[in-house]
Amino acid sequence: MYFSAELKNRIDTIVSEHETNLSALLPVLREVQNKHGWLSKESMDEISEILDIPASNVQNVATFYTMYFTEPVGKHIIWQCRTLSCALKGAEHVEHYLCEKLGVKIGETTSDDKITLMEAECLASCGTAPAMLVDNTLHENLTKAKVDKIIEDLKNE
Repeated sequence: MYFSAELKNRIDTIVSEHETNLSALLPVLREVQNKHGWLSKESMDEISEILDIPASNVQNVATFYTMYFTEPVGKHIIWQCRTLSCALKGAEHVEHYLCEKLGVKIGETTSDDKITLMEAECLASCGTAPAMLVDNTLHENLTKAKVDKIIEDLKNE
């Protein structure tokens, strides 16, 4: 088996907190991704076995939601907002600057595997655009100087 005893215990706890195994699927996917960084086919197969639901259901859910990664990603995920409010406040310039600074395109990971750059449809920060979400931290009113500081901090971790 692929999962550690600790992860299996955590999954058992999650399952016990839900009415059905299917209703536990989203938090189980999140738990496995948090532990391994992404959801491999093998991990989805193991989730299928543990929850006793078809592997195709697990894969369909994991590939439907943008919050789950079915390919390896960097240690840090940057979600650049691309909605109209951010666009009107210069998100395109921020995106180009990020791509240039990181040496990647949207959807790619830096060569050191530290940072993956993604687009988000909306980060609900229209009044403080442009915005990006770095892991679980929202950064607003972005400027080149703010982006430089954020990237520097991430690279030094």
